[in-house]
Amino acid sequence: MDLITPIIFSLLLGYGLGSIPFGLILTKAAGGGDLRTIGSGNIGATNVLRTGKKWLAALTLLLDLVKGLVAVWLAAYFFPGCEAIAAAGAFFGHLYPVWLRFEGGKGVATYAGIMFGLFWQGGVVYAVAWLGALLLFRVSSLSGLIAAICAPVAAFYFERGELVPLLIACSLIVFWKHRENIERLLNGTEPRVGSKPK
Repeated sequence: MDLITPIIFSLLLGYGLGSIPFGLILTKAAGGGDLRTIGSGNIGATNVLRTGKKWLAALTLLLDLVKGLVAVWLAAYFFPGCEAIAAAGAFFGHLYPVWLRFEGGKGVATYAGIMFGLFWQGGVVYAVAWLGALLLFRVSSLSGLIAAICAPVAAFYFERGELVPLLIACSLIVFWKHRENIERLLNGTEPRVGSKPK
């Protein structure tokens, strides 16, 4: 039982933090209404940007990242050895928050946070891939997908093999959550950052 308890608490800790829908909360607080009725209906920073409030989108991105990072840090402090469990909880909490009937975001920013928490080198690789692709292509979904591919590769390169299965699973889920975006990318109809969805 002593072995199971830290795992359960780490998972709940991560899920609780990850499930905080900052995009939805901040948009409502700023008088922007229900984010789920705007643009794509997603609660992430890219959709917040469609409200026209760039600062709000940037704050959403930062907070979605930080909640993943803090989940891992708290687990490291209170439940050493359970950091990956908390990371998984935070990631799934963002994607499937119980408060929103399990309809959350797509996980790209929170993925960055858990990467920085688990090993900073991976976080740097993820951030460079994400931001570099965003600057180059100006397509949010594509940059997130490229970063997701780089995550398990970075873990393998930096000899963090114990994290590879978790990161592969997270990356596959990111691709699944972006399946409609992938279809639009293949059709050449995926909107660029700052444009309104057709």
